[in-house]
Amino acid sequence: MGTSIPVVKAILQANQAVASENRAAFDRVGLLAVNLMAAPGAGKTSLILAALEHLPPALRVGVIEGDIASTLDAERIAARGIPVVQINTGGACHLDAPMIRSALSHLPLENLDLLFIENVGNLICPAEFDLGAHLNIVIASVPEGHDKPYKYPGMFQKADGVVLNKADLLGFLDFDLEAFRHGLRILRPDVPLFIVSCRTGQGMEAWVEWLLEHRRQQRERHGP
Repeated sequence: MGTSIPVVKAILQANQAVASENRAAFDRVGLLAVNLMAAPGAGKTSLILAALEHLPPALRVGVIEGDIASTLDAERIAARGIPVVQINTGGACHLDAPMIRSALSHLPLENLDLLFIENVGNLICPAEFDLGAHLNIVIASVPEGHDKPYKYPGMFQKADGVVLNKADLLGFLDFDLEAFRHGLRILRPDVPLFIVSCRTGQGMEAWVEWLLEHRRQQRERHGP
């Protein structure tokens, strides 16, 4: 028991060092990297695809897809003509910084403005591993219920933004939006919440504009 804590600390410190290298690589080319974290089925891939419908056509987007197995989500992204790299973790419940570093050589970073990193579907492990992304986004969905911030505080505490997906189902399911908001306020009083429906497009404009503003800030700091 006594040796496990130093081992875990060593793993996290090593991961953090690589994450810093990843972030520096993104900064060198003025690329905004966004880590998407959610439970399975919340709509990570759908959110990426919906964002593509609202982002400016000139904005150059790339994607890293993380899954335990299969290339199904990567194939959906590739069908849109978007550069995408698949990472299959083989059972691991999260991506880590070395996995991201290994994927970067397969992407044209110098020709990208925005990189979505779709983490493995999980509401616990991904929060512990910095990937080098500039923004950590947690996606929840109406069918999951309004109690997720209370049950998974570690994940929501790491969020720079929260997206509540499948808003078209509000009113049809037993989801208390105010209880969800209250849970977020307890953990992160100032975190922005975007209520969207990837199916209908509801709320996507505000979500995309927020991303674009962060992209503009990243370009001003690190250009081009």
